[in-house]
Parts: sequence; C-alpha cells; structure tokens
Amino acid sequence: MMREKKIAASLLCGVMAASLFAGCGGVDKTAVVATFDDTEVSLGVANFAARLQQASYDDFYAAYFGDTVWDSDLYGDGTTMEDEVKSGVLDSLFESYTLQAHAEEYGIKITDEEKAAITAAASEFIAGNDEKALTAMGADQAIVEEYLTLMTIQGRMYDAVIAEADTAVSDEEANTSAYSYVRVSKTSYTDAEGNAAEYTEDELKGLAETVKAFGAEAKEKGLESAAEDYEYTVSSDTFTADDTLIDENVLAALKDCAEGAVTDVIETDGFYYVARLDAKTDAEATENKRQELIEERQSEYYDGVVEEWKAAHTWTVDEKVWKRVSFDNLFTTMEQSTEMLDGTELLDAAGDGVVIDELDVTEDGVVIDELDVTEE
Repeated sequence: MMREKKIAASLLCGVMAASLFAGCGGVDKTAVVATFDDTEVSLGVANFAARLQQASYDDFYAAYFGDTVWDSDLYGDGTTMEDEVKSGVLDSLFESYTLQAHAEEYGIKITDEEKAAITAAASEFIAGNDEKALTAMGADQAIVEEYLTLMTIQGRMYDAVIAEADTAVSDEEANTSAYSYVRVSKTSYTDAEGNAAEYTEDELKGLAETVKAFGAEAKEKGLESAAEDYEYTVSSDTFTADDTLIDENVLAALKDCAEGAVTDVIETDGFYYVARLDAKTDAEATENKRQELIEERQSEYYDGVVEEWKAAHTWTVDEKVWKRVSFDNLFTTMEQSTEMLDGTELLDAAGDGVVIDELDVTEDGVVIDELDVTEE
C-alpha cells in the first residue's frame, strides 16, 4: 500500500509519454462502480487508478512479454494480467475509503496547504498532457484531485496507525554477524576452454583432498592468503541466528566459531565451504536488521488494524461496470528532461517526503515525463 501511494504521488510530476494502440474514447466517469457503505465510488476514479497502475508497468512488461501482455495468463492461475491489476486496484480503493472513514479518529483531515498542493499537482498534470491521453486515462482535474486526496489520507493514516505498533526489538533479535567464506562446487567446474564440466569420481576424490589442504592453509595463513594460492574467490556476507538464507551446516559451524577464527571444511550436498567469523556483531548490519524488524512489525500491525476495520464496512462492486475498464492501449515512455519542477516543495501532497517530480518505472532509469498519444 505504501508503494502504491508513492507511485501515485510521483505520477503527478507533470507529463507522461504514451502511445495508444487501440481506441481512446474513455469510459463513463460518472458511473458507479462500487459502493463503500453509503458512499458511491465513481468509475472515473477507479479507471484512473487502474490506468495509472498499467502505465507504470507497461514499459517493463511489454519489453519482455509483448503488446498482448495484459491478455496473457503469465502466472498460469487462470487470470489475465489485466484482471490481476484491476483486482488489486479494487482492493486498494476499498482500503483507501476505509482509511478515510477512520481518519477522524486520528484527527486527520486534509489541510489547506495540502489542498493547495493537490490542486497544483493535478493542474500541472492536466496541463502537461495530451487530450487523447487524458481521455484514455479518464483524467480530469476533479478525478486526479480526488485520487490524490485518497492517497494523501492513506499516507497519513499509515503513519498514524503504525505509530501504535510495538516496535521494541531486543539486541538478541537484531544481532547480525559478519563472515567471509570460500565456496567450492562439488558438481561442476570450468575447464581450460571456459566450458562447464562435471567432475568424475576420481576428480571428486582429488577435489576433496585439495579442499582439505586449502582449509588447513586457511587456518594457518589466513583465508585470503590461502584463497590466493589456490585461486579461490573469497566472498563476504552477514547472517542472523535463525537465518534461512545460509546453509544450515555453515550456520551451525559459524555459531560455534570464535570471532576471527576459520572453520573446518564444511561439506554440504553440493559444495565445500571454508568460512571465517569476522564479527559476532556487525554494528551496521545489526542496525539494518533492527529497522527491518521494526518495519515488519509496523506493517503487520497496520494490516491487522485495516483488516479489522474493513470487516466492519460493506464494499460492493458492480462487475458489469468494472468490465468497462480495459487496458486496450499501451503507454510507453520517452526519455525527457528530469529537472525539478518549479515549486516542487508544494508538491509533496502525500506528506511523506515524496516530492511529486518524476516517475521512474523502468530498470534503465527512463523517466515518464511526457504523455503523448499516437493512434495505430
């Protein structure tokens, strides 16, 4: 939910780039797509939320899966990607209206400053986008403002609710140790021509002797020195007492190891390990773990509170109306200037430090900042 809020805030930087490969007549924005208790939810807001999510994914998905990605059942669960996103949007809207209904309990309301920021951000977006593209997204001043208002309340409510969570993390729970290690595969190796080759039984016997000698030298001369002699690579990582990402045999050996000491050779199903416990407590890694545990507890507490609230409200969806929303066009990005907009200090509408200035949705850093439409 917080991720969606930040994406929504970033959207309103001004301009997005898009190409439409199908009709762009839009939907009836006044139609009622859902009802929260006695509050009617317009199709305009729901459609905008859905198309926003689509736009943030299009470049990545289309590049890997083609133009028909939204009609595809990529996960093999019998639903299309379009249905997956649309379902998530409805869940998000239910949560947003639930939070809005409980905002007064926390003394949360939209301030005049936030209203001004929302209006400015929505105006910037509307003014900077092509008319056909705005029609495809169902975006107008009122809808964008309503959507961003929901996201603003959602962000402030998230902060208010998690402030109630128990975030006391003991030193023992957070403790994270650091270690270095050499790992040698028992199944394959790279031959002189650079090709992968599997060990024969005789070669595996020889490998066992080599690793045994390496382990003895590592204890005597140090892990790095021995690794250099044997042309092995030393890697480093961290672990916690109940870590499941590290092999259980390696974890057990490190727990019994003195700080700075090198373990005996550790044999697993597929590898030999020789490891060194660098620090029983790595200060930076331990603090990072503490923050991770705090965030997990906050998130779990928030989810529990919201689910309890949602159970006390009614949420009905008109599926016939919702079917009118279709990802029948694709949004594609064009690389443009990423300079900050004037007055961006007014555009942190979500109130969480996320400045509404750019939406980077691709792995290569292309920024969505101009929305244009071309018909196929």
